[in-house]
Amino acid sequence: MIEDKNPQRTSLSQLGEFGLIEHLTKNFDVKNTSTIKSIGDDAAVLDFGTKKVIVSTDLLIEGVHFDLSYMPLRHLGYKAVVVNVSDICAMNARATQITVSVAVSNRFPLEALEELFDGITLASKFYNVDVVGGDTTSSQKGLIISITAIGEANEDEIVYRNGAKETDLLVVSGDLGSAYMGLQVLEREKQVFQVNPNNQPDLDAYTYLIERQLRPEARHDVKDMLQKLEIKPTSMIDISDGLSSEIIHICKQSKVGCNLYEDKIPVDPQFINVCEEFNIDSTTVAINGGEDYELLFTIAMEDFDKIKGNPNFTIIGHVTQESEGIHLITRANTKIPLKARGWNALEE
Repeated sequence: MIEDKNPQRTSLSQLGEFGLIEHLTKNFDVKNTSTIKSIGDDAAVLDFGTKKVIVSTDLLIEGVHFDLSYMPLRHLGYKAVVVNVSDICAMNARATQITVSVAVSNRFPLEALEELFDGITLASKFYNVDVVGGDTTSSQKGLIISITAIGEANEDEIVYRNGAKETDLLVVSGDLGSAYMGLQVLEREKQVFQVNPNNQPDLDAYTYLIERQLRPEARHDVKDMLQKLEIKPTSMIDISDGLSSEIIHICKQSKVGCNLYEDKIPVDPQFINVCEEFNIDSTTVAINGGEDYELLFTIAMEDFDKIKGNPNFTIIGHVTQESEGIHLITRANTKIPLKARGWNALEE
């Protein structure tokens, strides 16, 4: 495939703010009956009837949360939606609407924003959410994306972080650590490219890990799966900052302790191979790496028979008294205090 060395570049000033909004949002369709008024007025109008409204907001900043040297804009748009939908899923709710705000510097032409919004459009269709508003403004620091997700749930369906009880089982969906190792691969290839721009990376051996980093998926399917199993979690959180951090969040808010078993943590074979290649301890990555966007939750011991053997979920530990503390039980049966070493947005 021959790369176009002179791609079209349309200055954003040619459209103006309102022209830009109209251009970027023309492909958004309304899919939910709760959306009364979408884009085009001072505010969106939503009607949830007797259901509860769930709202979550995330901010993604260039140079902090993403690197455009290896993050395609279309993937970035998709991922920006995913990280917000995931928060709604973590409440055992269904996402129905999002708002999208973008701050952009003059180095970005219209075509770049079209790519970004192509990803947002794709994700909004996949997760069946309506884009109902947002904002655009200029930035002197590159690209900034802020998305607010809105969801709905019946009051008796909502799951909080503070409901875990002693003897509950600790359960996780999917596998862990792959997104972090995907990032390590991309960072390594970036450094190689900077030394020798003629060296093209061969990423075939890392496909799964890179996909988990660049285009993760929110676990919107877990709510229905648990409902069919007749299980309602006692607490739930999504794994964005790392397993250890999320376990500690649940334990602190529920005022309980926990034992996490090293040999039960689910990981992908490709993840193990790449950890060995990088000479990194796989357990350290699995419990501290973030951006997997899997769901971590607790269930009552009585629900064990309903979930055991289910390929979508793994029981990785159990809840204890608060006085017992929060621990990792190693393969050698050693008890180690679990510490939050995952992502810290304000770390210097």
